[in-house]
Amino acid sequence: MITFFVGLLYICALGSVKVVRANGQPKGNRFMCTAVPAGTDISCPVETTNRLQSTSPQEEEFRNTIIQLRETILQQKETIVSQQGTIKELNSKLSRCEAAAQDARDGKSRGGARRKDYSKITMGDLPRDPTETIDQLGKTMQTLKQRLENLEQHQHRANVSGVAGVTAALPDDLRDLLKQRLGDLEGQLLRRVTELKEEKSLLYNETAAHRQRTETTLNSLLERIAELERSNNAFKSPEDFKISLPLRTNYLYGRIKKSLPEMYAFTVCMWLKSSASPGIGTPFSYGVPGQANEIVLIEWGNNPIELLVNDKVAQLPLSVSDGRWHHICITWTTRDGFWEAYQDGERLGTGENLAPWHPIKPGGVIILGQEQDMVGGRFDATQAFVGELSHFNMWDRVLRPADISGMANCSAYMPGNIVPWVDGNVEVFGGASKAALEICEDRLFDS
Repeated sequence: MITFFVGLLYICALGSVKVVRANGQPKGNRFMCTAVPAGTDISCPVETTNRLQSTSPQEEEFRNTIIQLRETILQQKETIVSQQGTIKELNSKLSRCEAAAQDARDGKSRGGARRKDYSKITMGDLPRDPTETIDQLGKTMQTLKQRLENLEQHQHRANVSGVAGVTAALPDDLRDLLKQRLGDLEGQLLRRVTELKEEKSLLYNETAAHRQRTETTLNSLLERIAELERSNNAFKSPEDFKISLPLRTNYLYGRIKKSLPEMYAFTVCMWLKSSASPGIGTPFSYGVPGQANEIVLIEWGNNPIELLVNDKVAQLPLSVSDGRWHHICITWTTRDGFWEAYQDGERLGTGENLAPWHPIKPGGVIILGQEQDMVGGRFDATQAFVGELSHFNMWDRVLRPADISGMANCSAYMPGNIVPWVDGNVEVFGGASKAALEICEDRLFDS
């Protein structure tokens, strides 16, 4: 039928005629429709074909609209047929449900004498209890009725409103389905977001806990290290320690934090232990700006131990390279440059004319274990002290022989009034180390 109407419309378009008024003026064009028997060739003459090939854009648009309308009508027809089939199927199921419900009610009224085999009901797996079966069937029937009513309403709108009605109804269903699908997707998305937030929270908590454990472990290690350092430096008294310089290098050394004032006399005493050869090196040096060898005690190569004051040299009759602890003291005064050398409390030599009338300059640096070529640095490894050193004390006067002997035999202890040997005054560098030492006990053990 649809094909016939379209074809008829096409024939009517081809049969336009011109109408003329009585006065001979053209009145306009009219369309004439002529019935054509079936099987008649309705192809247009060549002139008509040529005229159709030169159709205007408006006619081409009309033709496209007709084709689209034809396709839409066919699609809606198929939809209506499908819905009618669905309605018939639902009516059939509804009838079976009502029959099953009636049988269930009859079986209940007879006291269950003739039980039905409910497992054969095609509307789903129904309960064995008749009461539950009735309720379940009632719910199923109500659902089927609602679906049937909806389909009937859609069909009714399609029949009444034609193609436009069906076309308008279908998008609503699609929108409802789309909204439902979007709602489901939104719910899934929200659940996934919630799960990710929970995972993020758990990960953050785990990371925070791990960081706290790491910080706790590091703090424990730092406390342990500090405790070991304190225990290592926790000497019985501030002066009971030694520094060790085990290698002949230009980077192991100790440094006295205190500097010297201007002095016109001094006494330097220390305990040292060394077996290095040739020469024990430089137990200490004092350098000032402009004079790196202001005061130096050194045994270098095969030379004897020497005392330098303002780069002037005096050789001392000392011998301390046997690997045992020895107490040595050196005194000097600017008057006539007089000096004395003591070993283990005994004076072994004296001399004079060592930088006479030269005051010791202030503001310099005292280095233990290295000879300075510039103030505080430029050390020479061949002149480095190798061994152990302790109780380096310095006074700004010449001590009496009895005081020196008392310190050497451990019967007296006199800290230096200019440089006392205390832990806080001595720092070590380059691998030099501090260790506890009770010098008198260790000296007795050596002997």
